[in-house]
Order: sequence, then C-alpha cells, then structure tokens
Amino acid sequence: MSVKDPITLSLEKVSLNIGFIPLTDCAPLVVAKEKGLFEKYGLEVTLSKETSWANIRDKLALGILDAAQMLAPMPLAMTLGLGAIKKPVLTAFSLGLNGNAITVSNSLFARMNQAAPEQMQKRAYNVKALKAVVEQNNREGNELLTFAVVYPFSSHSYELRYWMASAGIDPDVDINLVVVPPPQMPGQLENGDIDGYCVGEPWNSIAVQSGIGHTLITKYEIWNNSPEKVLGVSEEWATQYPNTHKALLKALLEASMWVDQSEHRIETASILSRGIYVNAPEHVVRMSMSSMYQYSGDKLAEAMPDFNVFHRYAANFPWRSHAEWLLLQMMRWGHIHEAIDYRKIAEQVYRPDIFSSVARELGITAPAGDHKMEGIAADEYLERGLSLGPNLFFDGTIFNPDKPADYLQQFEISHTSEPVEQLVKQIQQHELKAAAEKTS
Repeated sequence: MSVKDPITLSLEKVSLNIGFIPLTDCAPLVVAKEKGLFEKYGLEVTLSKETSWANIRDKLALGILDAAQMLAPMPLAMTLGLGAIKKPVLTAFSLGLNGNAITVSNSLFARMNQAAPEQMQKRAYNVKALKAVVEQNNREGNELLTFAVVYPFSSHSYELRYWMASAGIDPDVDINLVVVPPPQMPGQLENGDIDGYCVGEPWNSIAVQSGIGHTLITKYEIWNNSPEKVLGVSEEWATQYPNTHKALLKALLEASMWVDQSEHRIETASILSRGIYVNAPEHVVRMSMSSMYQYSGDKLAEAMPDFNVFHRYAANFPWRSHAEWLLLQMMRWGHIHEAIDYRKIAEQVYRPDIFSSVARELGITAPAGDHKMEGIAADEYLERGLSLGPNLFFDGTIFNPDKPADYLQQFEISHTSEPVEQLVKQIQQHELKAAAEKTS
C-alpha cells in the first residue's frame, strides 16, 4: 500500500470482485493483479473469470461483481434497458483500442476465392467476395450463412454489420447472426455450426493456427483505433464508492501504461496464457500481443503494431463521441426503438470527467475535450499537444459528432425502428434544443 497516496486512507470499500472474459484485452486487469498495482492503491481484488458477456451483465446488475471488463456499448445498452436488464452503468475508463477481427471457415474462404478472386487480393475489398457468395446462395436457394458475434450490443456486432453493409449485405436479411461466447467460436467454426465470426484475440489466431479458418480483416483495418472494451461499474456503485473507484482507475491506468510498452508484451502474453486467465497456448497469445498478425496459416505473419493499443493515443480516455457513434449504430440497426437524447445518455454513461481527475493526480495528460471527429486522420497527429492515432474508416466515411443526423442519413442499408427521415428530424430537434441550452 502506498501511504503517500491519500486515496488509500479513505477507501469506502477495499475488497473488490471484478469480472473478465478470457480475451487478451483483459491484460490491464490481469497485470494490475499480477504486478501488485491494486495493492499499491489499497485494494484487495479478486478477478472472476466469466463464461459470457451475459454473465458479466447479470452479475454486475445484481451487485455480485463490483466492476467488470465490458464491451464498449454494454454500459450504454444496460442504461437504456436493451436486452434483459435495465441498470444505469457508467464507464470512466477505456481498457484499450482495437483488438478483434473477422474470421471465416476454410470452406467459406474457398468459396469467396472462387466467387471473386480479384476482390480477395486486398483486405479492404474482400467483403465484396462475401457479397458474391451471398448472392450465389440466394440464386441457388441455399441456407443463409451464419456468423457469430459475442453479444448483440457489442462493438463486434456493430463492426460486422458496418463491414457487411458497406458491400450491400444486409446483416438482418442476408445473414443469420447468432451470439456465441468467445472461447466456443473456434469449435463451432470447425464443426460447421457457424461460417464465420467476429471476436477478440486469441480466438481468431486459434482458428488460424489450428488450420480451421482464415482471418479476413481486423478491427483496426475497419476503423483505426476504435473503442473496444471498457471498465464498467453501476452508477449506484460509483456514487457509493467514489474513492475506491478512483483507486481502481489509478491501478488500471498504471497497468495499461506498463502493458503498452513493447518490452513488456512477451511477459504479458505469458501471464495471460495461464489457465486462470485466457487459457490458450502462449505462442498464440503472443502473436497479436507482439505487434504481429497472421491472417492465414499458409502465409507469414504481418507487422501490425496497433492491433492492441492499451495506453498510447489516449486509449484509456472514454470519448463521448465514441459513445455517440455507438448509440447511432443502435439507432441504425433498430436496437433503439425511439428517438432519444443520445447526447444526454452519452454524458451520463461515458465519464471523461472522472478519468481526467484521476489522470491529473497521476500527472498524466488527458484530452482537453470529450469529442473528436473520426475518419479524418491517416497518421498519428497532435491535438493540443496530445498524440492521437489514425482514425480512418475503411470505406472512407467521416463521423462528425456535431452532425449525427447527416451521418445516420447517408447509409443505404438501415433498420431504424421508424423512417430514417422521421428519426433524423427528431435528432435535429434534440440538437437545436441542446444548442439553445448552451446559449441560454
């Protein structure tokens, strides 16, 4: 325990139970535990390995877990009551950027190569080969292809939908989407239960290394440095234990800085591979963690230094513009059934103010604002002296958080619960109201 840190003298709760899913991006939690960083800030933490995101959701809502690794959209979905439980949840900490990929079976990969060999030469275009297979299935009366995601309201689901829709594939009409826990995906792919999936590591690399699948594209290539996992706590818990919450964030911030250093990645992979954590072969876990990525078993691994970003590029900052992008995806795909004050929800759930307070106490610079445009930077850039990473979308789209109606209106494939024009009108009314409140 650090006696110099005043927070350790006023913790409201010391013993914490924190949930995680066996994925490589649980690294900050695991390293904070293994390197004594929780103890440094006066916390006694038990890491609870969970089998599914639904378990994480339910146990956090019931108070069995104090905090949990969560999918970036989950706190938003729980606060809105999407799915089985309505529970206000907030996040003041992003566990990292990027980290997942889309993998398909050997048989589907072969069909894609046969249907559109030229489109398969570049990863930015291979979704068009999938479109060719979908069209062939429609002509021949074949069953729909089945793709798995980890949770309905996940970055994986919205990225997979975004990727497919860019090529004219309607994920709610042309594809059978199912939910499968991450560790079960390779087995279901091998058994033929699913044709592909979007998941975090090491479950793409497991398929490639086992010779049962091929990775088509990574999350980073779909949207550079996009949100992935966050630390979630209930709003009630954060209010009841504010100092404990800050101590937890401090430990995770230090852990994220440590993990992000290249010289620590091999050791991190070794720790993660243990049975109590990810429980996967160390050489497989090491692949993505060491800035290399292998898409197919018959090809050499390629350099991908930003496959997992744990701290640089302000990776731990909970951007409200990220929350707004996710909320707009929920609208686009009909997961939100009415117009909402999405900015108010983003402000309630994503809490950069709490993060910035913790960062200041550790002498770490946090972004000055809580919104940023996406799709405009091809390279690393400086924003008020802070280094931020590339943020391009693979299809060239730009997301301006100040113009959400324009963003939502541009997509040809959409399943909003009411006509897009009406939804856009309601969003614009919310925008005008918000602008009036700012000037009053």
